[in-house]
Amino acid sequence: MATIIKDEKLTRMAESVKPDTKRRVLLPKSVVKGDVTYHIYANSLGQIILDPQVTIPASEVWVFKHKEVLAAIDKGMAEAADGKAVKRGSFARHVKDAS
Repeated sequence: MATIIKDEKLTRMAESVKPDTKRRVLLPKSVVKGDVTYHIYANSLGQIILDPQVTIPASEVWVFKHKEVLAAIDKGMAEAADGKAVKRGSFARHVKDAS
C-alpha cells in the first residue's frame, strides 16, 4: 500500500469527540475545506486517518494520463510563480464569430 501519511506533524483539532447515535462524528469546520470527500483508513489500534480526495471531471482525466502534458503544465505553473510569465495581450482577434 502506498504511504498514506504525507506529513507526520499532526495537530489535534478537537478533543473528546463522541459519535452520535448513528455512529457519526462531526468534523470541525476548520478541518473540512471545500467540496471534498474522504478515503478512510484505520489501523489495528483503532486510529483513523481521513485522506481528503477531490474529483476531477472526466473530460480532464486525459491530462493525468499523459505525463508529458502534466509535466508541461507543472513547468508553466512554476514559471508563472517565478514571475517568468509574459503578457501577450488579448487573443480576442483570433476568435471566430460562431453566430
